[in-house]
Amino acid sequence: MTYENILSENKDGICYLTINRPKQLNALNGATISELNKAILSADSDSSVRCIIITGVDNKAFVAGADIKEFAGFDISEGESLARKGQELLFDLLENIGTPSIAAINGFALGGGLELAMSCHIRVASDNAKMGLPEVSLGVIPGYGGTQRLANLVGKGKAMELITTAGMLNAEEAKSWGLVNHVCTLDELMPMAEKIASKIKRNSPMAISKAIKTVNAGFIDGVNGFEVEKQEFGKCFGTPEFIEGTTAFMEKRKANF
Repeated sequence: MTYENILSENKDGICYLTINRPKQLNALNGATISELNKAILSADSDSSVRCIIITGVDNKAFVAGADIKEFAGFDISEGESLARKGQELLFDLLENIGTPSIAAINGFALGGGLELAMSCHIRVASDNAKMGLPEVSLGVIPGYGGTQRLANLVGKGKAMELITTAGMLNAEEAKSWGLVNHVCTLDELMPMAEKIASKIKRNSPMAISKAIKTVNAGFIDGVNGFEVEKQEFGKCFGTPEFIEGTTAFMEKRKANF
């Protein structure tokens, strides 16, 4: 499928999604969110895709935020609808699909850009990256899940500070806060993301999908993550991938998933 605002390529079991709006520093607008929705659903339904890597074009910005011009004139109802639709189409979707995703943060990840990165399962940042949720400086708050995911990742106190000061973190600060998993040079960014993806590809897609569901369950209000773990653990038994994995272990060979 051809897109106007993103680039999509499947190669060696990895789906590469690149936000391609360089003049707007890859800012998210409605069309881009819709295209990412289609591309992510397509990748998740393709059994040959074992991991998704998301990045931004041109290395100035991963995603510099939402496209403010698109919603500056919205009223209360339209604003709430914008948040609901965006979370459903992209941010919640990305977090909850069974295919693991890696954000390769190659520059500014602000507002909706950081919210997109936080929706990915793993985050790798280049040493030129800058991250923040500056929405309060515009008279609004994060609307694509940023208040919740940031607090889950770094803790309530740090999230409060970053959001209320409209501050920015550099890559090393983000790593020390637990916001990103790894920091490297810009040249090493994609190879590092691909290295992580290659490790993911060795393992059972079925088990990975269940692991993602179970880890996420612990952050859903009213859901007992331990109970979900028991259920999903049991559902692995007797599956072809369970049989292959356990048989390969006993035969002292690599499993072929």
